[in-house]
Amino acid sequence: MNIHNHLKKIAKIAKIDPKLVKHLEKPDRILKYEIPVKMDNGKINKFHAYRVQHNNARGPYKGGIRYHPEVDLEEVKNLAFWMTFKCAVVGIPFGGGKGGVEVNPKKLSKKELENLTRGYVKKIFKYVGPKKDVPAPDVYTNAEVMSWFYDEYSRLAGKPTPAVVTGKPIELGGSLGRDKATAQGGVFVLLEAMKKLGIKVKDAKIVVQGFGNAGSHMAELLHKKGCKIIALCDSKGAIYNPKGMDPKKVAEFKKNTGSVADFPGAENMKDPIILLPADVVIPAALSEQFTNKNARDVKAKIILELANGPTTQEADEILFKNGVQVIPDILANTGGVTVSYFEWYQNMHNLHWSEAEVDKRLKDIMVKAFNDVYKTSEKYKIDLRTGAYIVAMRKLIKKNK
Repeated sequence: MNIHNHLKKIAKIAKIDPKLVKHLEKPDRILKYEIPVKMDNGKINKFHAYRVQHNNARGPYKGGIRYHPEVDLEEVKNLAFWMTFKCAVVGIPFGGGKGGVEVNPKKLSKKELENLTRGYVKKIFKYVGPKKDVPAPDVYTNAEVMSWFYDEYSRLAGKPTPAVVTGKPIELGGSLGRDKATAQGGVFVLLEAMKKLGIKVKDAKIVVQGFGNAGSHMAELLHKKGCKIIALCDSKGAIYNPKGMDPKKVAEFKKNTGSVADFPGAENMKDPIILLPADVVIPAALSEQFTNKNARDVKAKIILELANGPTTQEADEILFKNGVQVIPDILANTGGVTVSYFEWYQNMHNLHWSEAEVDKRLKDIMVKAFNDVYKTSEKYKIDLRTGAYIVAMRKLIKKNK
């Protein structure tokens, strides 16, 4: 994405002073390190690590830490930028940040991963904290990694500090509902969109691309609402049944076989399932799935972006012209960061909410955010993505003045 051009376009549509927008183009701070890690064989390996703090006008920086062999500074900068806008669009009091370590975690032992995490905390210690920057899990990091982060930070701070990081295990102050938060937030947004477009929830045909944590939870939640899950896929296969499938049974089958492929009662398909006739298609895996090459072939009424960046700019224009409503990632998948905010808030105030309370608060935030974005898109006759950026931009400009 060309961030500069994107912000200029939004500022022009919403008549926002370009001077006020300019400082949103660059992050507040870029941290770069080499982390020395003692390996199991006694050798010291060094790993490139980053933390980008984009903007904190609305509150502490917020964003995950990813461990991946292809992590680089440009990627982390872009993700930090998106986090600023994600937090703003749903109105939670956080700014945007992101972290990453260039490493293949699958090649490290548990002890080596722990040493890497504790080394990362030591490097960024003075720049993070409950009122400064609050990291979270991301690609190839999880609750256990966050528990090491919390423990190391608390050791360095000289006191237990659970609010320094979110996505922790429940017993260490993690929030109930966090495991399904991204999907649950997406469901609340989708149900509102279906209302606006007059699509009945019962028997609505749903396609979910990607059957990891977010995709599988999304399929299960919608199935419980009475939707027909007609197609699913993972990295090893795709399945289709126009009469619908029970995602829980598919999940059990995948657990035993390693893939959704060959699920009994469904037809194996070659991807792309995202072009099947359906009411809703939910990309929940990879970026750039809808491009100028296939956007004209989309038959769904709604695309809900549970993945980050699944639609290219050219595809966006084609889909909008063809009347396909794309619910953008910066709105659709913000359930995760919203429940991260709830975790932080509970830690800061020594509270513990029930899962029902978490879901109720999440619903209120997601429904309001969707309606704000929808009204903005109607007012300017623009797509929902541009509407979401305008909503976020206005909140950011107000705080940055």
